[in-house]
Parts: sequence; C-alpha cells; structure tokens
Amino acid sequence: MEYEDKSRTLGDALAGWAAEMPAAIALRDGDLTIDWATYDRYATQIANGLAAIGLKPGDRVAYLGKNGARAAQLAMGTARAGMILVPIIWRLAPAEIEYILADCDPGALFVEPQFAGQPFESTRVVADETFDAWRDAQSADPVTTEVERGDVFLMLYTSGTTGMPKGVMLTHRNATVLRPIVQETGLGWFTSEPGDTLIHAMPFGHIAGIGSVTGAVNAGQHLIIHTEFDPALIIRDIQQHDARQAFLVPAALAMMLDHPDAKDADFSNLQGMAYGASPIPLDLLKRGVDRLQCDFAQMYGMTETYGTVVCLGPEDHGPGKERVMRAAGKALPSVGLRILSEDGSELPPGEIGEVAINSPTNMAGYWNKPAETAQVLSPDNWLRTGDAGIMDADGYLYIQDRIKDMIITGGENVYPAEVESALYGHPDVADVAVIGVPDDRWGEAVKAVVVRRPGAALEADGVIDWARQKIAGFKCPKTVDFIDALPRNPSGKILRRELRAPYWEGRERQVN
Repeated sequence: MEYEDKSRTLGDALAGWAAEMPAAIALRDGDLTIDWATYDRYATQIANGLAAIGLKPGDRVAYLGKNGARAAQLAMGTARAGMILVPIIWRLAPAEIEYILADCDPGALFVEPQFAGQPFESTRVVADETFDAWRDAQSADPVTTEVERGDVFLMLYTSGTTGMPKGVMLTHRNATVLRPIVQETGLGWFTSEPGDTLIHAMPFGHIAGIGSVTGAVNAGQHLIIHTEFDPALIIRDIQQHDARQAFLVPAALAMMLDHPDAKDADFSNLQGMAYGASPIPLDLLKRGVDRLQCDFAQMYGMTETYGTVVCLGPEDHGPGKERVMRAAGKALPSVGLRILSEDGSELPPGEIGEVAINSPTNMAGYWNKPAETAQVLSPDNWLRTGDAGIMDADGYLYIQDRIKDMIITGGENVYPAEVESALYGHPDVADVAVIGVPDDRWGEAVKAVVVRRPGAALEADGVIDWARQKIAGFKCPKTVDFIDALPRNPSGKILRRELRAPYWEGRERQVN
C-alpha cells in the first residue's frame, strides 16, 4: 500500500509532549502522578542506566509484572535506548516464562516484587522500591544513541498452533505511523486529543495493554493506570477522574455493566469505548451502547499488526445498525484488506476465505524464526491472519471463524495444541482434543475432550488439576468430556470442527 511515512520514534514523541506541555499529567497510577517533563527525564535516566550495566542497542530488556507506572517508564526508557522491551504475561506458568527468557536471551529482567521469588537465571533488576533509587542514580544527560523509525523496540510473545510461543518484533514505525495518516481523514474519534484521559486496564504483556501505553505517548494522552482489570475502579475513574476513553475486551465490558456500582453510575464523562481482542455478542454490544451513551468503536487486529487495522466506527453503532454491528469494521486508511482462497488468490465480495492485511503497522517478523515469518508475511507485506472472514461490497469485514484452532477466552489467546501437550502427560489420558465452546461471560471457554486409558477411573477434576500444574490458569480446561475415540481424518488429524459443532449449533458464527 502507498502511504506517506510520517512516523517517528517513541522517544521523539515523548520529548515533543515534554516540551509542549511539561507540567501536564502524563501518568496516574493510584495516588502517584507523573507529568510529561518528569516522564521524559525518567526515560532518559533509564536508558542511560541500561547502557551503564552493559546493554547495547538491540539488546532485549524483559519485564515481568502487572500494569504500573514503572512498566510505562521502562517501556519508554528501553525505546529511547534503542533496545527491545519484552513484556511477559504474568499469568504464565514458570516453565512458560523460562522458555521465553531462553528464547529472547534478555540482558536484563525487571521483576515486580510479587514475582521475584522465582529462580530466573537472567540478569535481574528487581522493580520494587529499589527501582526508583536505581533510576534516580542514573545520568539525565541526553542519550546519544541514534534510534531509527524502523528499529525494533518491542517483542511480544504469542503462541502458535504448535504451542511454542513466537516473539513478534514490532518497530517504532509500527507504533506511530497510523496516527498522522488517520488524522488527515477526519476520524477524530480514533485519534483523540492531547490531554484526553485514557484508562489502561488491559495486561501490559498484550498488545492492547502495551499499546495503550505507547498510544498515550504518541497522542499526548493522560494515562490512568489500573494494575489489572477491576470493574469497580473503572466505574470510579470514569466519574472521579474524568476518564474519557477506555479499551475493554467484551468479557470485561460485560463485567463492568453487570457490576452493582454501574446501576446508578454517571457515565457522562466517557466519550469513547473501544472494544476488541475477541468477538462481541450483539446483545452485549447493544446493552453497552444503550447504557454508556458514548461513542463505541470495535478494534480488529492482532499482535502481528500492532493491534488495530480495521475499525467499526461510532456511526455504525445504534438502532437500525444491527446487521453492520456484527462486522469487525472497515480497513483504516493506508491499510489493505483481502480475502484469500486456499491457493492465495483474492476472492470477490461475499465469499469466505482467509483475511490478509497489508499495513504499515505489520510486524518486522518473528524473532529468530524466518521460516515461520515467511509462512504468514509475504515479501510485499501481506500478512495472513489465520482468521476466516467475508468482505461485503461496501468494504465491511465480517469474521466468521478461525482458520487456526485458537480459542479466545476473556481476550486471552489459547491454542489447543499447547493445552493438549500438557494433558497428554497425564498417565490416565490416552488421547485428548481441546476446543472452544460458547461461554456467556468469557466469550469462549476451554473444553477438553478426553479418551481415558483402558481401566482408568479419571474424572474431570483430575484433568483440570493436572493442567493447573503445567500451564497458566486461563489456558486450563473449564470443563471436560470423556469419549471412546476422537474423530480423525485419514492422515490422523483431529477433526475439531466435528467436536465443536454440537456446542455451536444454531449460532450464526462459530465464534462467540
């Protein structure tokens, strides 16, 4: 796609707001507030501190912890140093965290105190009360490292169908290029204004979480940080701190609307509610629009596209819009969208195929995995998403199913192969398949379909307890069915669609 590259580095963006509005609040974390000038100085000190312990541009800096002002500062300090931040999802099991650390080989690992007891082998700076002292002891002299827009600054690990996580390499350009392009089109609801308040409640190790941090720096927004999602705190901050914008996954939006505090809450400060990361039930969307009375916008994208590349704007939400409210939206300016057949040829409107995206935000590739990169990203920058969709004649994209077997539960990605691998180790499990089934709260829930070994008396609790010892809690099966044999095709591949079908019968889409 042709577009005018008006991207910048994140360090440049931060310095710009520090010069333009130095005393304005940039970060609010509980009772702590940090203005733009201080935020900018902290980033410089952290960058100099990382260099002082021997790290060089391109080195990885890992972070294990929940959302917080320290995480945001580390992100900007790493970016200014020309290094690569690797946020690790704190909910992962220790073995999963160790795999990521071994794969990315970080020069430093910052760990929040509640996770500091694990025996990590990497260089470590513990980000508790010592973090501020370490940061403040560093030089505030300007960083001399030349950082380019095409440099990788972020690596997020996302699982694949093989169950092994892959490091998605994302650049400064990916983080900053879309805002000026979209601004020129007049999509004001998408770009926000400097000083607008944004709630950051999604996990830092996800693109929706770190994307809120970098997006706020890019746009000059006042970021209200929540350690983790708490519906009562979001309701409070919308009212008390004039929070104007928020991004929530559908499951979180439902929890907020269902919370007792929402009944009499005044949501009039809220101007925009963005939602995404998993499909949303139409009834929930209609309820949200009716209760919050603000602009709603669906954001569709993936880690490999630095988040949002397709949007369903406010004009497509509301009475009489039920058909289009089922859509993911239209491609943003400078973003190309195609529906591909199995052989890679482009399909006409109305036909289902694999969604492919050409965007200036597409990843640089997977860390140390050129073959896997080539499978999804073409030399001319078309990214195959693994999602099955239809595009209508007006350019609206409708997601119908996932070509890959990924399950999205509460906005978390779970790949069946990873869960199956954990369960196969149980001595009483002869065979197992994992599928996603409809769940009113989480969108989808993980279900294991198990074949017992002959003579075994294995029950559901035993399967779930075993999984909890091996993998993160959100990946563990919520329910277990037992059958005599799994359906397979002649080559031995499990026919997941046959297993899923009874649970999704009568539903328009095979995602919830």
